[in-house]
Amino acid sequence: SLRVISKHGSGTDTIDKEAAQARGIQVRAAIGANAAAVAEQALALLLACAKSVVDLNTRMHAGHWDKATHKSIELHGRTIGLVGLGAIGQRFARMCDAMGMKVLGFDPFAKNLPDYIQPVDLDTLWRESDAISLHCPLTPENRSMINAQTLAKCKQGVIVVNTARGGLVNEADLLAAVQSRHVFAAGLDSFAVEPMTAHHPFHNAPHIILSPHIGGVTSDAYINMGVGAARNVLDVLAQA
Repeated sequence: SLRVISKHGSGTDTIDKEAAQARGIQVRAAIGANAAAVAEQALALLLACAKSVVDLNTRMHAGHWDKATHKSIELHGRTIGLVGLGAIGQRFARMCDAMGMKVLGFDPFAKNLPDYIQPVDLDTLWRESDAISLHCPLTPENRSMINAQTLAKCKQGVIVVNTARGGLVNEADLLAAVQSRHVFAAGLDSFAVEPMTAHHPFHNAPHIILSPHIGGVTSDAYINMGVGAARNVLDVLAQA
């Protein structure tokens, strides 16, 4: 008999795929169902970092007017490096291209990329990017790919965005890089341990913008993921 685990979402790192395979269970994900939602969240976090949205809002509410002393980062003409060029990464790339950014991308599995994405190796991506955004699945090979060594290869003042999986980032190393301002700011929607409960070192840390893994949580995405998950079940059962 055919058996299937159908994920209500695009990531399957929470499913023991080897154990499933050993038992003849197919594992499917609703690939691309939440791509628009997550790409929009990545854009929101990128803009929030570049434009100091949270810091300026806090200062304004406290009665300050920092026009004479604050300069935001203009993203037009800057380079963004995307790790992972699936449905989410490519949609986000299109947004960045529309803002006039140069888009570098690393994904050994991506094919037929649009001409505005320049494929590069990871060392080139770390070295040349003004902002970096993660859009890849978490695997044993890429766990903690953002760490002290890779961050040291990056430009002074780089922005880091993660709407993928928290395990891609060594959180202590990222915090240290933000505190030294080697990383200008980080926008994070996923964390090594979730829910991220008190007290976490990121709490009250300046220049780190947090959201509770809600990039894919929209009414539209939930409908798309539910339909996609149901279709995956029916597709597998139709093989009988």
